[in-house]
Amino acid sequence: MARGLLQLWLTMAKLTRDDVLKLAELARLDLNEAEIEQFAAELSEILQYVEQLQGVDTKGLEPTHQVTGLTNVTRADEVRDYGYKPEDLLKNVPHVKDNQIKVKRMLG
Repeated sequence: MARGLLQLWLTMAKLTRDDVLKLAELARLDLNEAEIEQFAAELSEILQYVEQLQGVDTKGLEPTHQVTGLTNVTRADEVRDYGYKPEDLLKNVPHVKDNQIKVKRMLG
C-alpha cells in the first residue's frame, strides 16, 4: 500500500494538507499548522525530485553496491577457550536462573 501511495504522490504536483496529515498520522507525529505547511512544501519538493529521477534512463547500467572498493575486514568467527567454565563465572553473579544471569526488568 505504501508503494501505491508513493506512486500516487509522485504523479501529483503538490502534496495537500490532508496528505501531510495522513503521513503525520502514520509516523505518529503531532504537527501544528506551521509544520503542516512547511512539510507540505518540503515533501512536495522531495517528491518532485524523485519524479525527476524516475525519468533517468538507467538501462545498461550495473547496480552500484558500494563505490570505495573496500572489502569486509571482519575476522572469522572462532571459538576461543579462555580457561573458564560458565558455571564458575556464574558463581560471581548475584542472581542466576536457568544457568543465565538474571537482571531486573528494564522495560515496563
